[in-house]
Amino acid sequence: MSLLQKAIRGFHASVSAPRLTKFALRPPQKVEVEYADGSVYVLSAEFLRVHSPAADSKVRSVGGEKVIFGRRYVGIMSAEPVGNYGVRILFDDLHKTGIYTWDYFFFLGSNKFGLMRKYIKTLRKHGLSRDPLRKETVRN
Repeated sequence: MSLLQKAIRGFHASVSAPRLTKFALRPPQKVEVEYADGSVYVLSAEFLRVHSPAADSKVRSVGGEKVIFGRRYVGIMSAEPVGNYGVRILFDDLHKTGIYTWDYFFFLGSNKFGLMRKYIKTLRKHGLSRDPLRKETVRN
């Protein structure tokens, strides 16, 4: 289990997010969430994709760490409600298995800068990039 997963579980076990008052999908770039305590978070598609709560087949294991890379320009295609507690987001790389709960959005928003800093540091550590891999052109 990664540190992020442990933190998320600990967060959900100990803290309840304020009541969600607004959810706005702004495809393809972002999601905006607002809570009853006045907190407002604007979360980019890249940030949400990298911090997907689902296991992902496109994750690279590097030195025992799970690292999603090359998602700088990923977009959000749609979101569908899941009960009254969250949404499933469909990204343009066709990832759609993660359910983002209102509590998880609050966690991500509250910790956005630290999480993004850690993500960039991890990429650098492993020589990876936020930019997508370039496809080699085949010459005949």
